[in-house]
Amino acid sequence: MNVPQDLHYTAEHEWVRVIDDGMRVRVGITDFAQDALGDVVYVDLPASGTTVAASEAVGELESTKSVSEMYAPVSGTIVNVNEALTDNPQLLNDDPYGDGWLCEIEMSNADDIGAMMDAAAYTELTEG
Repeated sequence: MNVPQDLHYTAEHEWVRVIDDGMRVRVGITDFAQDALGDVVYVDLPASGTTVAASEAVGELESTKSVSEMYAPVSGTIVNVNEALTDNPQLLNDDPYGDGWLCEIEMSNADDIGAMMDAAAYTELTEG
Protein backbone atom coordinates (compact mmCIF):
# COMPACT_ATOMS: atom_id res chain seq x y z
CA MET A 1 0.00 0.00 0.00
CA ASN A 2 1.28 3.43 -0.96
CA VAL A 3 1.28 5.99 1.91
CA PRO A 4 3.23 9.13 0.90
CA GLN A 5 5.18 10.65 3.80
CA ASP A 6 4.41 14.28 2.91
CA LEU A 7 0.63 14.06 3.37
CA HIS A 8 -1.78 14.25 6.31
CA TYR A 9 -4.45 11.55 6.76
CA THR A 10 -7.92 11.11 8.27
CA ALA A 11 -9.55 8.03 9.78
CA GLU A 12 -12.01 8.22 6.85
CA HIS A 13 -9.10 7.37 4.50
CA GLU A 14 -8.66 10.77 2.96
CA TRP A 15 -5.38 12.57 2.41
CA VAL A 16 -4.59 16.27 2.58
CA ARG A 17 -1.69 18.10 0.94
CA VAL A 18 -0.99 21.68 2.02
CA ILE A 19 -0.51 23.91 -1.03
CA ASP A 20 0.00 27.59 -1.88
CA ASP A 21 0.17 29.85 1.18
CA GLY A 22 -0.42 27.09 3.71
CA MET A 23 -4.13 27.83 4.09
CA ARG A 24 -5.22 25.92 0.98
CA VAL A 25 -5.26 22.13 0.85
CA ARG A 26 -5.81 19.55 -1.86
CA VAL A 27 -7.91 16.55 -0.80
CA GLY A 28 -8.17 13.00 -2.11
CA ILE A 29 -8.76 9.43 -1.04
CA THR A 30 -5.95 7.09 -0.09
CA ASP A 31 -4.64 4.08 -1.94
CA PHE A 32 -6.20 1.97 0.83
CA ALA A 33 -9.61 3.60 0.22
CA GLN A 34 -9.57 3.23 -3.56
CA ASP A 35 -8.57 -0.43 -3.19
CA ALA A 36 -11.40 -1.08 -0.72
CA LEU A 37 -13.93 0.70 -2.95
CA GLY A 38 -13.04 -1.18 -6.10
CA ASP A 39 -13.65 0.40 -9.50
CA VAL A 40 -15.04 3.91 -9.00
CA VAL A 41 -17.80 4.61 -11.53
CA TYR A 42 -19.28 7.93 -10.32
CA VAL A 43 -18.13 10.88 -8.22
CA ASP A 44 -20.44 13.51 -6.69
CA LEU A 45 -18.28 16.47 -5.60
CA PRO A 46 -19.31 19.61 -3.72
CA ALA A 47 -19.62 22.81 -5.75
CA SER A 48 -16.94 25.48 -5.66
CA GLY A 49 -17.93 28.13 -3.13
CA THR A 50 -19.52 25.64 -0.74
CA THR A 51 -18.65 26.20 2.92
CA VAL A 52 -17.79 22.94 4.68
CA ALA A 53 -17.09 21.84 8.25
CA ALA A 54 -14.46 19.25 9.18
CA SER A 55 -15.94 15.70 9.29
CA GLU A 56 -19.08 16.81 7.41
CA ALA A 57 -20.27 14.67 4.49
CA VAL A 58 -19.75 16.70 1.31
CA GLY A 59 -20.04 14.23 -1.55
CA GLU A 60 -20.27 10.61 -2.63
CA LEU A 61 -18.06 8.09 -4.36
CA GLU A 62 -19.86 5.26 -6.13
CA SER A 63 -18.06 2.07 -7.07
CA THR A 64 -19.02 -1.30 -8.42
CA LYS A 65 -19.13 -2.49 -4.78
CA SER A 66 -20.80 0.33 -2.85
CA VAL A 67 -21.54 4.01 -2.35
CA SER A 68 -19.33 5.83 0.16
CA GLU A 69 -19.60 9.31 1.54
CA MET A 70 -16.77 11.79 1.13
CA TYR A 71 -16.04 13.90 4.21
CA ALA A 72 -14.42 17.32 4.50
CA PRO A 73 -11.12 16.76 6.31
CA VAL A 74 -10.91 20.46 7.26
CA SER A 75 -13.31 23.39 7.69
CA GLY A 76 -13.36 26.08 5.05
CA THR A 77 -14.58 26.86 1.55
CA ILE A 78 -14.34 24.64 -1.53
CA VAL A 79 -12.30 26.67 -4.02
CA ASN A 80 -11.67 24.09 -6.73
CA VAL A 81 -12.97 20.66 -7.74
CA ASN A 82 -11.39 18.09 -10.03
CA GLU A 83 -13.73 18.31 -13.02
CA ALA A 84 -11.78 15.54 -14.78
CA LEU A 85 -13.43 13.03 -12.41
CA THR A 86 -16.84 13.73 -13.96
CA ASP A 87 -15.85 12.05 -17.22
CA ASN A 88 -13.15 9.78 -15.80
CA PRO A 89 -13.89 8.66 -12.21
CA GLN A 90 -11.39 5.82 -12.74
CA LEU A 91 -8.64 8.41 -12.03
CA LEU A 92 -9.38 7.79 -8.34
CA ASN A 93 -8.22 4.20 -8.80
CA ASP A 94 -5.42 4.87 -11.26
CA ASP A 95 -3.72 7.81 -9.51
CA PRO A 96 -5.25 8.55 -6.07
CA TYR A 97 -2.38 10.85 -5.00
CA GLY A 98 -2.04 12.65 -8.33
CA ASP A 99 -4.64 13.18 -11.06
CA GLY A 100 -7.33 11.54 -8.90
CA TRP A 101 -7.54 14.36 -6.33
CA LEU A 102 -11.07 15.44 -5.33
CA CYS A 103 -11.14 19.11 -4.35
CA GLU A 104 -9.24 22.03 -2.87
CA ILE A 105 -10.34 23.79 0.30
CA GLU A 106 -9.34 27.21 1.60
CA MET A 107 -9.11 26.43 5.31
CA SER A 108 -10.79 28.62 7.90
CA ASN A 109 -8.67 27.08 10.68
CA ALA A 110 -5.09 25.93 10.05
CA ASP A 111 -5.22 23.95 13.31
CA ASP A 112 -7.41 21.34 11.54
CA ILE A 113 -4.21 19.93 10.01
CA GLY A 114 -2.78 19.24 13.48
CA ALA A 115 -5.67 16.88 14.25
CA MET A 116 -4.74 14.58 11.36
CA MET A 117 -2.47 11.54 11.24
CA ASP A 118 0.98 11.42 9.72
CA ALA A 119 1.96 8.59 7.38
CA ALA A 120 3.21 6.33 10.20
CA ALA A 121 0.00 6.66 12.21
CA TYR A 122 -2.15 6.11 9.10
CA THR A 123 -0.17 3.01 8.18
CA GLU A 124 -0.69 1.67 11.72
CA LEU A 125 -4.45 2.35 11.40
CA THR A 126 -4.75 0.44 8.14
CA GLU A 127 -2.62 -2.49 9.25
CA GLY A 128 -4.26 -2.83 12.66
